[in-house]
Amino acid sequence: MKIVRYSIEGQSSWGLVRGDAVTDLGARGGCSLDEALRHGKMEQLAAAHSEAEADVALSDIRFEPPVASPEKIICIGINYAKRNEEYKDGSSAPQNPSVFMRTPDSLVGHGQPILRPPESEQLDYEGEIVMVIGKGGRRIQRANALAHLAGYTLMNEGSIRDWLRHAKFNVTQGKNFVASGSCGPWIVTADEISPEQALNLHLSTHVNGELRQDDTTANLLFPFDFLIAYLSQFFHLKAGDLIATGTPNGAGARFDPPKYLQPGDEVRITVDQIGTLSNVVDDEF
Repeated sequence: MKIVRYSIEGQSSWGLVRGDAVTDLGARGGCSLDEALRHGKMEQLAAAHSEAEADVALSDIRFEPPVASPEKIICIGINYAKRNEEYKDGSSAPQNPSVFMRTPDSLVGHGQPILRPPESEQLDYEGEIVMVIGKGGRRIQRANALAHLAGYTLMNEGSIRDWLRHAKFNVTQGKNFVASGSCGPWIVTADEISPEQALNLHLSTHVNGELRQDDTTANLLFPFDFLIAYLSQFFHLKAGDLIATGTPNGAGARFDPPKYLQPGDEVRITVDQIGTLSNVVDDEF
């Protein structure tokens, strides 16, 4: 199932995607998608109303980030083998994941403009697969980790490259400019992607139709189940938390000269089993 959070005529809701239309589950269930996730009701409501009439066309909605107020947006750095090699620093593969955080207002929904801030011209793209936690926990065993997923979505984990180096030990500044990235278009429920499929999902990023990133999760240094188990050692993972699992090589900063995003550029991130997240760049005024 595909679960989308959206607004129409200024009213927010969420629903079940059925072809090119949406069945409104917010009205039928009397709760927000965040509440449905926290109380374990998202899939129940979707299944209960799977045959209900569609209420609105996809073409008429404004896509919102799939989770309105995640307690945590956890991001993993340098998680594809080729990405580690891309740094050309002679380092061996890391023994543990690199971890940093994003804020909700740094992300917009599918189809909404990503903003290049006036402080920098180095806005870059990073296509990523995102895990949406459905059942929280601490010290989750790796063997049971994927049972804690509500589903998957996509992220353009946009970065302001020169602001990543504003301090010695952290990248927080360059990862959290308002509306510098995106998330969506929807959540594909975990039952749609088997554990075996999760090991070999093909992710691609196109900018203005040009293929820039192209890799599969078979090349992850730290697979999805490992990440959940590792992160839950120190975090109390909660329903609605997002885990962005890293980006392949091919970001704009790695070209010579760099190919940073310009106003009017379209970034499309695709995983066939999840969908396509598409956004156009605009300048923040």
